[in-house]
Amino acid sequence: MSQDRLIILRNKETGEVRWTSKNKKKVERKIDLMKYSKKLRKRVSFKESKK
Repeated sequence: MSQDRLIILRNKETGEVRWTSKNKKKVERKIDLMKYSKKLRKRVSFKESKK
């Protein structure tokens, strides 16, 4: 996986971080995904943040 395609997804409540890739040519907006939080033990929103 190319390093320049990697982005950080962060949960504001817990500060948890997840890494994922993004096609920057096709997706110009910031990514907002629902992922499982181990700390809260439920699905929460993870938003794209700066590296």
